[in-house]
Amino acid sequence: MSEELNQVEVKSFEIGDKVSGQVTKVEEKQVLVDIQGSKLDGIIPISELSSLHIEKASDAVQENEELELEVLKVEEEALILSKRKVDAEKAWDRLEQKFQAGEVIETEVKDVVKGGLVVDLGVRGFVPASLVETYFVEDFSDYKGRTMTFKIVELDKEKNRLILSHRAVAEEEKGRQKQNRLDELEAGQVIEGTVQRITDFGAFVDIGGIDGLVHISQLSHEHVDKPSDVVNEGQKVQVKVLSVDRDNERISLSIKETLPGPWTNISEKAPKGSVLTGTVKRLVSYGAFVEVFPGVEGLVHISQIAHKHIGTPHEVLKEGQEVQVKVLDVNEEDQRLSLSIKELLEKEAEEKFDYELPEETKGFQLGEVIGDQLKNLKK
Repeated sequence: MSEELNQVEVKSFEIGDKVSGQVTKVEEKQVLVDIQGSKLDGIIPISELSSLHIEKASDAVQENEELELEVLKVEEEALILSKRKVDAEKAWDRLEQKFQAGEVIETEVKDVVKGGLVVDLGVRGFVPASLVETYFVEDFSDYKGRTMTFKIVELDKEKNRLILSHRAVAEEEKGRQKQNRLDELEAGQVIEGTVQRITDFGAFVDIGGIDGLVHISQLSHEHVDKPSDVVNEGQKVQVKVLSVDRDNERISLSIKETLPGPWTNISEKAPKGSVLTGTVKRLVSYGAFVEVFPGVEGLVHISQIAHKHIGTPHEVLKEGQEVQVKVLDVNEEDQRLSLSIKELLEKEAEEKFDYELPEETKGFQLGEVIGDQLKNLKK
């Protein structure tokens, strides 16, 4: 029995051998290990403890911990060992499988370095800044210690190169949300969204993981020169789904159709007999269209423009002119408004006549005037 033990104790090791050992002492820059089957001390330099840079050996191992190691060098009094190489070899095989399968890996961010993030997956993994998020991040300092999901985008064991991306995971998730949202949407739905981008031709609104376009013509019942006059980025808005093109992932939306129309309650805003101020918008052969409220135009028929006969409205009115009109008739259902300028001119003429002829002058006789003229002739 003692002979067998002696044979084990004097067993020799060569570079590349795999050995098992128990940590007996953790110093600042190295670890001492008791190697089974050897009288030589085992030493693991701090550089061989982890694939990442560590400041002290206790960051990687603890006393009495059992380790799988590889012999790097055989000296007279010690074996120089590596924990890092064994861990890396196992890790590369595991990571190759995950890479081929396109699996998502969840791990902690160990460090933030210039140009990106560092993770420990048995080997050092690097996440370039451009592959961290789907949006620009100026400062990554608060990412250290954060647990995140990643996909391997590049793996080269020979070059010890492992590149990961959280952005790929986020984009895949966004794609799933987008598809689910597309499947849910139907024309006619009214939903809440957030204005994401404003362009010359409209506004893009996020309606839950996917953007839809509100064309400039669908922003308001009133004429819009610039979309930024009506909406702001980040603004919450109610939109109506006009159409969904699932093949091309295009969604047409309307803010206008969620707002009360300009003709809503027009009977209350412009009751029959009321007097309004409006602007001449269009002149046609049979009359003039006058805008009395934004988006509400009424017709002043040519016969209601003036007391005297006119051949065309252009003789009396011009586009852009401000006029007073009287409501003759209102039809909210058909969105029709009949107006008159003449009726207000008639009233003004009566007022003018009353002003020019005070009460005390209205009782004169024609004979009195003729008599005065005769007296002047006799003289």
